[in-house]
Amino acid sequence: MSFFKPNAPQYKFNKKTLKYEKVEYTFWYRFKGVLRFIFTSALLGFGFFLFFIFILPSPAAKKLQKENEDISSQYEILSRKLDQALEVMDIIQERDNNFYRVMLEADSIPYLLRTGNYKATARYDKWDDYKTASLVKTTTEKMDKLNRMLYTQSNSFDELVVLAKQNEDKLLHIPAIQPILNKDLKRTASGYGRRIDPIYKTIRFHKGMDFSAPTGTEIFATADGVIEKISWDKTGYGNCIVINHGYGYSTLYAHCHKFQKGLRRGLKVKRGDVIGFVGSTGKSTGPHLHYEVRYKGKHQNPQNYYFMDLSPEEYDNMVRISSNSSKTFD
Repeated sequence: MSFFKPNAPQYKFNKKTLKYEKVEYTFWYRFKGVLRFIFTSALLGFGFFLFFIFILPSPAAKKLQKENEDISSQYEILSRKLDQALEVMDIIQERDNNFYRVMLEADSIPYLLRTGNYKATARYDKWDDYKTASLVKTTTEKMDKLNRMLYTQSNSFDELVVLAKQNEDKLLHIPAIQPILNKDLKRTASGYGRRIDPIYKTIRFHKGMDFSAPTGTEIFATADGVIEKISWDKTGYGNCIVINHGYGYSTLYAHCHKFQKGLRRGLKVKRGDVIGFVGSTGKSTGPHLHYEVRYKGKHQNPQNYYFMDLSPEEYDNMVRISSNSSKTFD
């Protein structure tokens, strides 16, 4: 049908007369039809316009969304790597405060001074309008914390180098290596702390570290010192060696198969000298070396005294291995 000239006569039902009457196509009738057509077309066109603009994303919007997803993924990966780096820094800081600075008689550095306190600041508020604000703010805070820790630790090491040069003789007399060859850490058997006694099956405090090794494996002095004891120990250590290193330090090597030839009480030894050989004498369930470190008569955790032997990663691995074993060899 045309709005100006119909193809055939049109009829409309009249409710009053109950008859079909022929429709007369006047100008106004046709004009209103044109207006309805224009209005309906405009309304449909506007609807499609809104649909394509606000519902169907444009190629540019799709590309931007993909880039945002990639950036979020990269931030998540970066955040996990920062967590790993912060864990390593925590280990380094612990050794720095509780061993290096104690050994060189330097004041420890407070934790808050090492890490800073960024949560109480408004430095990350600029990210609040971002869709991934929480992830971005957390990752940025971790990065700032790591930078602060690295800067503080670098300054600490600079200070310790100066102190080490002033205490060179003292460093030679502080235990600093493992008592047997154990670079791959496979001989690490049991660590310091509460362990199950292999004979009595009760919980007791293990005062040293056990290293499993074949009978006859060489045992090394872990620092310069003087042989204080070389004899059979009646308390269960078997053939036992004690070295007095001075500066309050001493070390004990128990369950030896035999002593190095010529070793005697009062003999001076240097770090790395062979002093005996691994065995299973005394209260022992198998060939191993029981090793202790004492400072001013108090037992110390030997794993903190291998700084000339182990990298931070190797140290972390040794801590994990020695902590996993709940039983000792003695």
